[in-house]
Parts: sequence; C-alpha cells; structure tokens
Amino acid sequence: MATCPRGCAPAVRLCQRLNRLKTLDDDMMATSLKRCLSTLDLTMLGVGGMVGSGLYVLTGTVAKDMVGPAVIISFLFAGFASLLAAFCYAEFGARIPKTGSAYMFTYVSVGEVWAFLIGWNVILENMIGGAAVARAWSGYLDSIFNHAIQNFTETHIMQWDVPFLAHYPDVLAAGILVVASFFISFGVQVSSYLNHIFSTISMGVIVFILVFGFVLAEPANWSQKEGGFAPFGLSGILAGSATCFYAFVGFDVIASSSEEAKNPQKAVPIATAISLGLAATAYILVSTVLTLMVPWHTLDPNSALADAFFRRGYSWAGVVVAVGSICAMNTVLLCNLFSLPRIVYAMAEDGLFFSFFARVNPVTKVPVNAILVFGILMATMALIFDLEALVQFLSIGTLLAYTFVAASVIVLRFQPEKTSSKGTASTSPNPNAEPSPAPSESQTITEDSGELKQYESFSDKLQLVERQKTRERRGVGQLKAYWEPYLGKLLGDCEPGEVVAFCVLTLIVSSVSLCAVLEFGTKQLQLPLWSFTMLLVIFSLAYVLSLALICVHEPQTDSKTFQVPLVPLTPGASILINVFLMMKLSPLTWIRFTVWIAIGLFVYFGYGIWHSKEGMRELQPKDMAARYVVLPSGSLVETVQSVQPEGQVDTPAHHINASTASTAEEYEGKR
Repeated sequence: MATCPRGCAPAVRLCQRLNRLKTLDDDMMATSLKRCLSTLDLTMLGVGGMVGSGLYVLTGTVAKDMVGPAVIISFLFAGFASLLAAFCYAEFGARIPKTGSAYMFTYVSVGEVWAFLIGWNVILENMIGGAAVARAWSGYLDSIFNHAIQNFTETHIMQWDVPFLAHYPDVLAAGILVVASFFISFGVQVSSYLNHIFSTISMGVIVFILVFGFVLAEPANWSQKEGGFAPFGLSGILAGSATCFYAFVGFDVIASSSEEAKNPQKAVPIATAISLGLAATAYILVSTVLTLMVPWHTLDPNSALADAFFRRGYSWAGVVVAVGSICAMNTVLLCNLFSLPRIVYAMAEDGLFFSFFARVNPVTKVPVNAILVFGILMATMALIFDLEALVQFLSIGTLLAYTFVAASVIVLRFQPEKTSSKGTASTSPNPNAEPSPAPSESQTITEDSGELKQYESFSDKLQLVERQKTRERRGVGQLKAYWEPYLGKLLGDCEPGEVVAFCVLTLIVSSVSLCAVLEFGTKQLQLPLWSFTMLLVIFSLAYVLSLALICVHEPQTDSKTFQVPLVPLTPGASILINVFLMMKLSPLTWIRFTVWIAIGLFVYFGYGIWHSKEGMRELQPKDMAARYVVLPSGSLVETVQSVQPEGQVDTPAHHINASTASTAEEYEGKR
C-alpha cells in the first residue's frame, strides 16, 4: 500500500498539469492591444460576421434541397440555439474582457488541455469559414460574368480531378484573402472602418430586398400545388436547422474583440443581443421573401436572390442584390481575418502556441505575425479546396466550442472567486512546494478549546469567524441551507463547486447519450422499442437530475457584469441543442474532426505543455505564503511563513517571519 501513492504520483501530476486553470490579474483591463472599439463598432462586427454568404447563398440551398418554405422555421430554431450560446459568450466577454473567445473562457474555468483543444478547433473554424466565404465570393462574382473566370482558369492555368479538392485553383478567392489580410494588419480601427462601410451597404441592400420582394410576393408559392409549406416534414426542418446554424456562427467575433473594447462590461452584451437580433430577423424575413417570390423547388442554390429577381423580369434589381452580396461577404471575410489572429495571439501569449504569434506591432497594436501567416494559410485553403468540402467541416468545431462555453458558465457561476494578481502573495499553497514544517503549538490549538486556529485563505477565515452569526448564509458552490437536512450527509463534505463540476460532466455525457439514442436508436442501431424507451428514460433522468443537483447549490449573485439568466437551465439547454446538432453531421465530418484533434494533441504535448506560462508560474518559488490566525475574540491576525521550493531543505525556524512568534507570545501573555 505504501508504494501506491508513489507509483500514482506521475499520473496525478500529469492530470493536474492538464487541468490547471488560467490565473487572471486583478486589472482585467490591462492589455498590450488598443482599446478603441465602441458598442456600435462591436455591433457592426457581429452583424458583419453573421449576415454574409449565408444570407445570399445558404438560404436558397437549404430551401431547395432540405426544407422548402419551412426554412423560416429552421432559421428560427437555429437562431434560438445561437441565442442560448450568445448569452454564455456575452457573460464571459463582459466578465473576462480578454481576447481568445471560447479558448479563454474554457481556460479560466475548465482546464488547460480542454482550452487548447477548443482554441485549436476555433482556429480551424475561422480558417475554413474564411476560405469558404472567399470561395462563395468568387463563385458569386463568377456567376455574374457567366463563369468567364472559371473557364479562363481551367483553360489557361490548370485544372485537376482529385477527391475533396476543387476542379481548378481559385486564384480570385486566394487573392481577396491576401488583400484583406494586408488591410487587417493596419490596425483595428482600419478593420472597423472597412467593416462599417461594407455592413452599411449590405444592410441597405437587405432593406431593398425586403421592400421590393414583398411587393412581388405570391402566396400561391406556398400552396399544396407547389409542394406545401413543409414538403420535407419535421426531419427536414431539423436537418435544415443544423445547416442554418452555420449562418449565426459569426457572433463570437464580439467576444474575441472584448480586449479591444472601450467598455466591454456593457458593450459586449449589448452588441451581442442587437447583432444577433438583427441577423435572425434578416434571415427569417429574406427567407420569407425568397420563397414567396418564386417556387422553392425552382431556386438556383448558387445565387438564389439575384436569380429570383432576374426571373421576375427585374434584372437591374438582380445587379443590386449581387453588389450587396459581395459587400456582405467582404464583411464576413474581415470578421474571420479579424478574429482568427487574436485567438492565435491569446494561445501564444499563454505559451500554448508558438511565441512567434504573440508579438504585437508597436505601431498598429495588432498581432501582425498571426494575421499574415494565417491569412496566407486561409488563402491556400481557398485556392485548392472545394466549397462544399469546406462547409461540411465548419459546424462541428463551432458546436463543440459552444458546448464547452455553456459548460464553463455553469462551472464558473458555482465556483468561489479565485482571482489573484501578479506581484502579490498567493493565498493558496504552492503545489510544488514541500510540505510546510510542523506548525507551532500556538497554531495547532483547536477552535473548540477557545485557542488559536490557522486557516489557509482569507475568504475561509472570514466565513469561519462569522460562522455563528451567518449560519443561514452559505458560500458560493456550497449546498443551500434549505437542502442541508436532506442532502447534507451525502454532499455536505464536498469542496465548494466540486459537486457542480461533476454534475456538469454528467450533464454533457447524458446529453451525448440521449441525442445518440434519439438520432441512431431506431435506424442504425435498430433497437427494440422497450430498449429504446428505457434508454431514453435513463438518460433523460440523468440529465434532469444533474440540473437539479446544480440548482440546490449556491451561485454567485453579486456580479456587476451581465449574467446569463436562468442558470443552469439556459446553458444546460444550449448544451443539449448543440450536441443534438452535432449528431446531425455526417460521419466523414467526424472522421476529419478526429484527425484534426489528433494533430492538436500532438502540438500540445510536443510544445504547449512545456511552454505553458501557468506551468512556469507553478515552478517559480514562492518566497512568502500568507497565513492567518483567528483569535478567540474573533479578531484576525496575519502571519507570514517562508515556503521553500521543491528539492530544498525545510525552512529553518529563524527564517519564519517574526510576526508569527510575536503573535504567539502575545496570545500566551493574554492567557
């Protein structure tokens, strides 16, 4: 038995390293970037990130191939799912105004390796998103000129027939990405200014589409003669929702920009709500107009809106729509190129990615190395990959990031505050230090005997000093007083937040299991009815029980920033919906995702875990550790004790701060 702890020690230390949390400074507004974005700037970034190729291309594709006129319901459902995720992003963006988006939020609340994998997937999401939009931009412009660009490329440059690759190199798509990266590198104000221009034109064209489109609307196009409102049924609507979800993924650019916002505590939640509301309204109304103008089964998936006006005899209106679509796609390109380098910069700044990307230009105050390198990588993807292959791989990384952010909201809401600043003594012991020397007699006397009692952190002391006065009040993450008689024996001895963290894990596992049974139980798995029903009941009960156990614990209620309403119900619903939409993705997408995760783990274990700044902070010797002594009178006395790093001899008695000895002497005199 004596050899078990020693043999398990390396595995325990590895788990601690993988799950260490990021330490936040007290001054959350300190940054090497430039804080210059207003609420309007963030709102326009959010609108630009969401209202782009999805409006002009995705709407027609989903309506014709998957849903029919019921695409309106699909967008409504996808918008609701995005709203739940947006609430979680808004809380984190206001509470932790640091760049990095889902990566940063996961690092603060869940752990390092999970944060790296989320950041790794968000990087891929933005790269694929930018490349896909560039491809759509090129194809839309090419269709206006009757595919002259494609014909010229295939004839005079080259073409190939390789699976998963495009038939020809899209030089135009790659070129627009390189040019956009060049402009982004000039600074955040230039990026915001360009986004304002393109977003304003795009919104003006959308208003034109709605006004003129409703004039040309024919309700007969929703009649049974044309197939009805929902020709593909409920399954088609749900499958369309999974695809329509792609239209709303751009709102996380607001959270990524929080480190460059003037007042992120107010600007991030307001900008998120307004931009998501505008985008959802635009998608629903444009879908209504499009399916009322022409029969849904005759839509052109590549340029549905422009083609609808051409077919109604208004070719000039089709040109206006084409101009608006190009401007809208430009805003999405700018948002992808704006968000991606900042996530890379955040990971590099924490030491989990190559330090080359953490350098900020002293003049423009942007991570110019990350902008240029990943802009070129994005251009390369747009050059050789097909649009369909890119879009299929996009949603899974986004949905996984949304799931982890929702889980992080629950975990962080039920955890006590653990903020510490650089240059101050930590209130927690050094995990790498040797065990402290045996405390002196004056420090080991029990509270019940009316003598000294020592505690490790200031918050613990204040709670214990006032225990008798505030017996009805419970700390954050602890069991609520009302439930103490019923659940106290079972859960009362757990650390604050420990039960909630376990319940969040159970919540995710039960959501995955429940959605897998719903999606594959009667088809691929061919389960009998009794087995299918039993599994549904078991996993549903596990999901509900996890939420119930979280609810019986004390949450944080004194935050001065925006908070997600109805926690844990809102993030719990977001987790369930995100997992369900992930189950709707194709098996090939999951295979590609697994390969990308494997590459990410190779990068993390080969570089990130060894250069992590949190890991280096743990290895640094902590010269002094603050301790506190509670006197029987209720007064609080702070003492300081030296802590030696691992491998050194125990601290000699004469190195202990004199305040410890003097405090003990004073107390002995009083006795």
